[in-house]
Amino acid sequence: MSVSVGQAIPAFETITDEGPRRLADYAGRKLVLYFYPKDDTSGCTTEAKQFRDAMAEFEKAGAAILGVSKDSLTSHAKFRAKHELPFPLASDETGALCELFGVWKQKSMYGRTYMGIERSTFLIDEQGVLMAEWRKVKVTGHAADILKRIVG
Repeated sequence: MSVSVGQAIPAFETITDEGPRRLADYAGRKLVLYFYPKDDTSGCTTEAKQFRDAMAEFEKAGAAILGVSKDSLTSHAKFRAKHELPFPLASDETGALCELFGVWKQKSMYGRTYMGIERSTFLIDEQGVLMAEWRKVKVTGHAADILKRIVG
């Protein structure tokens, strides 16, 4: 099962490097929920830094940011500290959130196929309804695109 634009997101709980987070914790503000393949890789680092650098603008627009990968909480804590990321990172080691949002996909690189997270972002409104989604994200300019969608 995967969520669709215009649909209420089923209640979820996840664990972050700052402790548990539930969808309900973000009620009353928008949530940028972004999925990325792996901590401290070039594309994932660039994406996280873009969100970091625009954090004040996201907050001004009433939006929170939550990053998700299958990396451990220890890995997340190191990644956040190294790059001074001001938002929590969720560890989806069980894959429950990846399944809910349909981002766990077969991928291929250098002729080898494997399962992994397809870089994707979901914008959830103040009532928990999916407003927009970006799949197969290209990193450059992505945070700015999301911000434009939020502020109109």
